[in-house]
Amino acid sequence: MSESMNGDLQPNKIEKPSTKPSRKRSYLISIVGVIVLIALGLLGGFQSGLGVRKSAQSTLVSQQLAEQFQLGVEDLAAGRYDAARQRFEYIIQQDLGYPGAIEKLTEVYLKISFTPTPTLTPTPTLTPTPDLRGVEAIYNRAKELSAAGDWAGTTAALDELRKQDPTYKTAEVDSMYYFALRNGGVDKITKEGNLEGGIYFLTLAERFGPLDRDANGLREGARYYLVGASFWELDWAQAVSYFGQIAPGWPSLWDGTMTAAERYRVALIQYGEQLFADNKFCEAYEQYSIAMTYGALENQVQKHANQAFQACYPPTETPVIPIETPSMVP
Repeated sequence: MSESMNGDLQPNKIEKPSTKPSRKRSYLISIVGVIVLIALGLLGGFQSGLGVRKSAQSTLVSQQLAEQFQLGVEDLAAGRYDAARQRFEYIIQQDLGYPGAIEKLTEVYLKISFTPTPTLTPTPTLTPTPDLRGVEAIYNRAKELSAAGDWAGTTAALDELRKQDPTYKTAEVDSMYYFALRNGGVDKITKEGNLEGGIYFLTLAERFGPLDRDANGLREGARYYLVGASFWELDWAQAVSYFGQIAPGWPSLWDGTMTAAERYRVALIQYGEQLFADNKFCEAYEQYSIAMTYGALENQVQKHANQAFQACYPPTETPVIPIETPSMVP
């Protein structure tokens, strides 16, 4: 009985709840938190690295363009015009708004146009007893070629003559050189579309005598054409400016692809479309109007021209004047 009493008097044991599940949950939460922090860190690092990469790439391109610009300036100053042209054209292709690039390219084109290559008549070695019969035959052949309008053949014969005897009929030979180079330059520009070659020949002719007004004007037109073409599809406003000075006087001037008049018309349309997109309707309509004097506009361009006209010159309402009816006198 005592044993039972003792057994009854003993207090019941209270079991403490197990802490194992809670510890596991806390451990898992800690792991997940660490993973999230690592992921956020990696994402932030990736974004930061991407930004740094883009910034570095932009800086590298800017440095390359700056280097090419400086090399182009040096080439231009040293007379290496073709190399300078290639550098400035590359810069403009990469960044149309690069400071000074378009101006330097224009300067290069002008230098190329104005700078002739060495003369066609090298200083020959004098022979003690020149064969005048051979020289006279060459001279007569040059006269025949000149009379036939074969300017390239004439200059080749005169070059041969000067090699044989540079003192033979100097004034007559210089005169033949002048007309052959002058007329040959004009033909290259007007018939062949070889503007650079025509400018070169006319510049050589100028060494034998002053150019007449027509030839000199044609040379200036060819120079402006080349500069205007350098802005083609790059700066329509500049293209309009240059071809606007050529087309009225030399509409048929061409470079083997398009006449000055056609280039002016296309440049006007493209510049007008650019202004129309910028909601500059009055300026756009001005370009369209000039373009229409050189040819009809395409349907879509004509539609834009009509819209620009309506926006620039909206119709005004006509005031309605009331008509007074005479009152009836009883």
